[in-house]
Amino acid sequence: MDFEKIEQAYTYLLENIQIIQNDLATNFYDSLIEQNSIYLDGETNLQVVKDNNKSLKRLALRKEEWLRTYQFLLMKAAQTEPLQANHQFTPDTVALLLVFIIEELWPAQEMNLLELGSGMGILGASFLTSLDKKVDYLGVEIDDLLIDLAASITEVIGLPAVYAQGDAVRPQILKESDIIVSDLPIGYYPDDQVASRYEVAASDEHTYAHHLLMEQSLKYLKNGGFAIFLAPSNLLSSPQSDLLKSWLTKNAQLVAMITLPENLFSQGNNSKAIFVLQKKGSKTVEPFVYPLNSLRDSQELADFKEKFQIWSQYS
Repeated sequence: MDFEKIEQAYTYLLENIQIIQNDLATNFYDSLIEQNSIYLDGETNLQVVKDNNKSLKRLALRKEEWLRTYQFLLMKAAQTEPLQANHQFTPDTVALLLVFIIEELWPAQEMNLLELGSGMGILGASFLTSLDKKVDYLGVEIDDLLIDLAASITEVIGLPAVYAQGDAVRPQILKESDIIVSDLPIGYYPDDQVASRYEVAASDEHTYAHHLLMEQSLKYLKNGGFAIFLAPSNLLSSPQSDLLKSWLTKNAQLVAMITLPENLFSQGNNSKAIFVLQKKGSKTVEPFVYPLNSLRDSQELADFKEKFQIWSQYS
């Protein structure tokens, strides 16, 4: 990866976004979508933007370099125009960890991958640039801004991503997938009538959206496939967890749980873990449970990967 090129691309893109912001009197994210559109079709009266895009094209960025550039841009945006926590993109270190886990769990050279709550598309783009296999990817997202942003970013990078707009808690017409991934949005789902159709539904208050999405995900999962979630570390002991555990006991098996370092998250009580589920009826396995204390310690990461590989070979 050429970080000098990434720095140059970041500079060109940031200048373009700021020019477009001033010209259209809009926010950073809408300006980034507009910049992506201009980059692709060349239509603008802003000469500096045109010139910068010509320079961008001469850089001939590789896909992973484009992705890293967009990550830096969105980190910059978060400093000045922060989005709510559920709309922030999954950290790169976690995305690469998920890539490793998927590679180990699904060694076949092709896969159908569904992401529920695909957000800005950065996690999906990480899969499409880093997985060493042919990936048929579909992202489902309800937010207009996020899905437009994701679609424009992946089009510029040149990734074969498909997006569908919709509320993933409501029934969707989706084919079954080999792998389902979700960095679960945390909070209560507002529509009690819709939630009441689920086994995890609470009877005396709003139901947690992340519980509903976990149950929903298994409806779209092939037998033998894996559902991989980023969820609160206290998922199995938090309020409404009895409802979730009752559903799990009947319908799914927990095959792996990997806790992530607390310093990845702005507040320790927002810490997350990776939960891997399979449908009940798949081969029963001894769950892999591992506390990861650092994603920067190369030796700890190597130890984790070795133990996960050994577990996956014999499970």
